[in-house]
Amino acid sequence: MTAATHSTLFPQGSGGSPYSVPPSGADAVLEGLDPEQREVATALRGPVCVLAGAGTGKTRAITHRIAYGVRAGILQPSSVLAVTFTNRAAGEMRGRLRQLGAAGVQARTFHSAALRQLQYFWPKAIGGALPRLVDRKIQLVADAAAACRIRLDRGELRDVTAEIEWSKVTQTVPGDYAAAAAKAGREAPRDPAEVAQLYSVYEELKRDRSVIDFEDVLLLTVAILQDRHDIAEQVRAQYQHFVVDEYQDVSPLQQRLLELWLGERDNLCVVGDASQTIYSFTGATPDHLLDFRARHPAATVVKLVRDYRSTPQVVHLANGLLAQARGRAADHRLELVSQRTAGPEPVYTEYTDEPAEAEGAARRIRELVDAGVPASEIAVLFRTNSQSETYEQALADAGVPYQLRGAERFFDRPEVRRAIVNLRAAARFGGNDAALDGAVDLPSQVRAVLSGEGWTPQPPAGSGAVRERWESLAALVNLAQDFIAARPDTTLADLVAELDERAGAQHAPTVQGVTLASLHSAKGLEWDVVFLVGVAEGMMPITYARTDEQIEEERRLLYVGVTRARERLHVSWALSRSPGSRPNRRPSRFLDGLRPGSTSTAARTSGGGPGGVERGHTSRADAAPRRTQRVPARCRVCGRTLTDAGEMKLMRCEECPSDMDEGLYERLREWRAGQARRSGQPAFCVFTDKTLMAIAESVPDDEGELARIPGVGVRKFNRYGADVLAICAGREAGDDADDG
Repeated sequence: MTAATHSTLFPQGSGGSPYSVPPSGADAVLEGLDPEQREVATALRGPVCVLAGAGTGKTRAITHRIAYGVRAGILQPSSVLAVTFTNRAAGEMRGRLRQLGAAGVQARTFHSAALRQLQYFWPKAIGGALPRLVDRKIQLVADAAAACRIRLDRGELRDVTAEIEWSKVTQTVPGDYAAAAAKAGREAPRDPAEVAQLYSVYEELKRDRSVIDFEDVLLLTVAILQDRHDIAEQVRAQYQHFVVDEYQDVSPLQQRLLELWLGERDNLCVVGDASQTIYSFTGATPDHLLDFRARHPAATVVKLVRDYRSTPQVVHLANGLLAQARGRAADHRLELVSQRTAGPEPVYTEYTDEPAEAEGAARRIRELVDAGVPASEIAVLFRTNSQSETYEQALADAGVPYQLRGAERFFDRPEVRRAIVNLRAAARFGGNDAALDGAVDLPSQVRAVLSGEGWTPQPPAGSGAVRERWESLAALVNLAQDFIAARPDTTLADLVAELDERAGAQHAPTVQGVTLASLHSAKGLEWDVVFLVGVAEGMMPITYARTDEQIEEERRLLYVGVTRARERLHVSWALSRSPGSRPNRRPSRFLDGLRPGSTSTAARTSGGGPGGVERGHTSRADAAPRRTQRVPARCRVCGRTLTDAGEMKLMRCEECPSDMDEGLYERLREWRAGQARRSGQPAFCVFTDKTLMAIAESVPDDEGELARIPGVGVRKFNRYGADVLAICAGREAGDDADDG
């Protein structure tokens, strides 16, 4: 696994900055930048907007911009605040700036910067100690549900928590939730009035227990800066110059905080790519990026389109995906131009079922590893975390090491915490530690210490917890080897200090295994070889993406996946979920016209245009986005357009012949009657007759097929989906589907 902004917490070992010592002067900082990156680096006054495509070196451009300003004496390091979205990215940015001779610049996440200010100013603004920050709010939400006597199953608990988070980052109070959710087109996990009630009680519980949550950090900082002009001026006196990375992911609340930090000034540089907006469900919006020129008519806009990451073949597919996109973000797309030599064409593979797809991917990965490709330079990316298990087993069966990204954070793992404690003790005792007898260099010292924790020269067989613990310890051993290669005179104490810094930045070392990750968690990373799996309708786009905006975000998610690959890209899908099931799936619509043999879709000609610089001038705001008309529903038997609601549920005319499984229909009716009795509601409130008929006609064998049936909404799917699929498969339904 490699960060797209290569690691630089230690110099040469991770493919980071080329500088073993800082550049000799300000002009030397600019050496090696392309013309557009140089424009970014030298535009140090006024508002600057950098539209940076995937792999175009945006982190290089903005770190060199800060370093050039510092080395030229234009910027004071302590007056610069660089803001990004992950601790890892902030840590890497600080490392790069140190290597460029610009130590002392603050590079933080929005939350980290706000928390520091809140801790410092709370006694002055409010008095007393800052309330305790809760790491996980889901237990508080569960307590709120209990207080409201509302039963939530695990999925509903998670979804209600997400709704509360969305409400807070969009600055929506409980009383306005229902209207705001409807306006935003959100499908609430419960009745909106119930969600609003849970949100209100959740806030009351926090006040009663004197705790705050993650979003409160931003809300309270905004409130103090708005109410206390003296404190706001103190912050503005400290920070004179702002840089915001991943600006397409800014929420309304983060934007408000940024505006309060700025005040009336405009020394702001923002960097982003609307085509990589994939977190709108959390409240992120690219509108702030797309409206930047409208808010700042004098802004300099620089477009970075030279792709240094991927081969022309990978870039061609990425451009092709966006060429078919619609909506406002698509109107501002960037046409990437690969700067690398030619590589292999993307490989498209169709499998009969999901286990065959996983086995096929594992087989190809085994061949790549045997041919010398490092396992850490290979990734398997999927749409949902539930797809991971099949690939874990397939890779374990093939004898290929792997790591899960998005699981428990590396430095929070018990074996890693114990290992660091033991390494620190060994560093303190030095030659008096018997465990280090015979250890002649740093790697051998680390191996000696970690042998007591379970590290062995050869990995354990199979998968599971034992293998995962070994992989964690092996990552520390590999880090020691990289560290000594970069700094031959380093000591065990130096390594411990490095680990402490990495833990603070949550900058995990590279594990020598294939990365398994969801497309969302792969953002910001890159690999030599990427396997995009499960690229079929119902999974990409995901079934519950129904609106035009949701479909386009799914397209952008696939674009992010494609642009993670440097050299080789494998795209695959399965025709059915399990062996023996009906092969009724088809490849994702996003691949139409792009994969060999598929029907071409007319490409758009408009877009962000070539790279370059646009000098500031007054211009009108962007035109309103065009709406895409919905495709009419048609009978799946005769093809006639359907207008009757009942016929639309069946997806056929009433008079057209039915291929319904009568026995299945009766079993579904019996199950529905039992559900209705237990919940004390009419049978049609569970599912209507038409919906049951549609289920009995289509006989879905997986979640995607069931969720596509009209009448099976998200709430009913979450509540009854497992039972219905069990009945369709000829098994008995579970007895807990009526929880909630």
